[in-house]
Amino acid sequence: MTTNKAAVFWAVLAAGLYALNSPLSKLLLEDVPPTMMAALLYLGAGAGLALVRLVQRGLHTGASEQPLTRRDLPYTLGMVVLDIAAPIFLMVGLTMTTAANASLLNNFEIVATSLIALLVFKERISPRLWGAIALVTLASAVLSIEDETSFSFSAGSLFVLLACVCWGLENNCTRMLSAKDPLEIVVIKGFGSGAGSLAIALARGERPAGAWYTVCALLLGFVAYGLSIFFYIYAQRYLGAARTSTYYALSPFIGAGLSLLIFRQAPGPLFLGALLIMGAGTSLAVLDTEKSVGTTSSG
Repeated sequence: MTTNKAAVFWAVLAAGLYALNSPLSKLLLEDVPPTMMAALLYLGAGAGLALVRLVQRGLHTGASEQPLTRRDLPYTLGMVVLDIAAPIFLMVGLTMTTAANASLLNNFEIVATSLIALLVFKERISPRLWGAIALVTLASAVLSIEDETSFSFSAGSLFVLLACVCWGLENNCTRMLSAKDPLEIVVIKGFGSGAGSLAIALARGERPAGAWYTVCALLLGFVAYGLSIFFYIYAQRYLGAARTSTYYALSPFIGAGLSLLIFRQAPGPLFLGALLIMGAGTSLAVLDTEKSVGTTSSG
């Protein structure tokens, strides 16, 4: 029981750490260009978890895991390329929309992941999950409206949704590597995607604004991407992937709340309406996951 409670704590901690991403990235984007910001976030995650691996080896701790092999190369490359594109789209979106909107819109990743799993891997989608997809999509459309009088759509929100589509594709690539060493996967994600984004940033003429902002972005990447995934992995070992994801679904709502506090923004009627719809859709997705866990465990 103690182990299970600890695992729930790790899962909620992972959600809370990732929730820091949108509001703190929004602050740093005032001084760091968006593509450079995406590069620093992933490089921070890769460097931080590489250090964790060195500490584990020094202390002779950590479970024995299967390493990636040449047969995993297509999915590994797909994962890295998509993880280059997704955070760049997110950072660009954050420069044009509020951090609270971006945090809630991250739930669209549920829709993208599910539909890609259906179309590519022929996974079945339950009626409850179809309901969740419909509600999350509706809420995302509401959050994307820039001017309700003319029904013009926010370019920033569309970039965030594009990032979610990339992460949905990436989730399906990563699922093909799920039996392999998760820490190795995250380190490859960090350094591979970070280096790719850095090359694009430099080619665009972007430069870090200064040592202080660079260090802050690297630390944010280590905490919001690296440590978040690290604790998520440990939670999965005791709770399983499905139950862990139900706790991780708290992250967009925590992020939205933090954003409203940090930027002292009063939520408008569209945001509040979308929040209620998004909450209902996420609840359906969580209930569907819990039902799947119950079905699996009873078999």
